[in-house]
Amino acid sequence: MNLILLGAPGAGKGTQAEVICDKLHIPAVSTGNILRAAVKNGTEMGLKAKEFIEKGALVPDSVIIGIIKERLAEPDCANGFILDGVPRTVAQAEALEQMGITIDKVVDLEVADETIMHRLTGRRVCAACGASYHVENKPSRVEGKCDRCGGDLVARKDDQPETVKDRLKTYHELTEPLIEFYKERGKLVVVEGHESIADTSELLLKALEA
Repeated sequence: MNLILLGAPGAGKGTQAEVICDKLHIPAVSTGNILRAAVKNGTEMGLKAKEFIEKGALVPDSVIIGIIKERLAEPDCANGFILDGVPRTVAQAEALEQMGITIDKVVDLEVADETIMHRLTGRRVCAACGASYHVENKPSRVEGKCDRCGGDLVARKDDQPETVKDRLKTYHELTEPLIEFYKERGKLVVVEGHESIADTSELLLKALEA
């Protein structure tokens, strides 16, 4: 199954992608993680993307689509994948269609802006592998350390309050139109995000089975 997860920054897309991966045995392709790795490694693409990411702005389509095309050509995507963080604009969605990538379902995770603010200021990510945690909602077993690889958990620059406000504004202006785009194509499924990760996962998996 080829899936896209839509939702505002902090809606829980990354966390729910992990749940779907385990259930359907398909990889999650997170643009954010790929970009952050490129920034950390100081690649040409990473340097281009860095200034956009730190401002909470969108990375140019040419960079995003190039990364995705390479990633989806890898063998582990042969039986399906989950796109997390892309497409972010209608132009990106059209570019994916032009590349011949078939999408089966598009899940829109609906979460209020106020909830997003609370979530993101408490979010921590592993500096080594990119796994995501939250100080209240999804704490690691050992404080400050990743359950998966033991790496250090850090607060990202783009999770600071002012940056979050900018990211939400960008989302509403540029990404929300995708909801109508995929609704018109009969592929949209809306799932209300709950405070409980498990409750949201249950609703999401039911929606995928429908």
